[in-house]
Amino acid sequence: MAKTTFSDEITKNKQQSLLLVISVSLILFFLIYFIIFLLIPEILIIALPISTLLIIIFTYSSYRFGDSVVLSATNAKPASTTQYQYLHDTIEGLSIASGIPKPKAYIIETEDLNAFATGRNPENASITVTTGLVNTLNRQELEGVIGHEISHIKNRDILFMTLVAVLVGLAAIISHLLLRSLWFGGRRDRRDKNGIMILLLIVGIILAIVAPIVTRLVQYAISRKREFLADASGVSLTRYPEGLASALEKIAQKNQGRINVSEAVSHIFFVDPKKSSLDSIFATHPPLQERIKRLRNM
Repeated sequence: MAKTTFSDEITKNKQQSLLLVISVSLILFFLIYFIIFLLIPEILIIALPISTLLIIIFTYSSYRFGDSVVLSATNAKPASTTQYQYLHDTIEGLSIASGIPKPKAYIIETEDLNAFATGRNPENASITVTTGLVNTLNRQELEGVIGHEISHIKNRDILFMTLVAVLVGLAAIISHLLLRSLWFGGRRDRRDKNGIMILLLIVGIILAIVAPIVTRLVQYAISRKREFLADASGVSLTRYPEGLASALEKIAQKNQGRINVSEAVSHIFFVDPKKSSLDSIFATHPPLQERIKRLRNM
């Protein structure tokens, strides 16, 4: 098997980000179109330009402000430089080693141990950690986790992951609206509807049901490989794989899945922040023991 470099992975991430925007935007486009078709059929002739305009606005907003949406959705707050000076120092030191600007630092108040990076590029990035992570891990373990998140930033994972978080959440919301529209639209008299319109309604129902599943599968497909890559490139920064392996062991022992966040953003975290009945099917993270094993084999 041919080896790939980090530069290859960065290029691939950019390509996948573009593919994600196109594919999810098409799903959103048809969802919006069917909502207009059901609720305001008299303006159907201008539904296409309206849908196109809305998708352009949604996509640009996801790119430009997606990190703010994620930080707000996770209830992350700026980390005080006085209270969390060591956190800032750790982020700055590893950023210098990685050759990227220092990301902003944020805190989530929870006993669970977790972290994530977000932003559209290394110049506009942030790292969020939980109070449980800062209070529980020792210096080398914290450096291991921060090195992992710095690697997500350097590898250009963050734009892709942020777009997934925002667009997947948006697809789920619009799918719900479409299903409600179908419910209310179904109460109208449809005796004057021809076969094509009935077919469109069937397609709309299928799309509204399938869209959240497809976007969830996107999360499943993108996250596992990226976590292994970030583990490896994070170790290349700290030069100490045991630090990250030990951090993962503590997380496996202590975490209870108590971070109350949407499933749309679960893939951006260092480890899965929630325990769900869907984890066995749509797990967005590789098993912790597998990550620990790989780290200790480095």
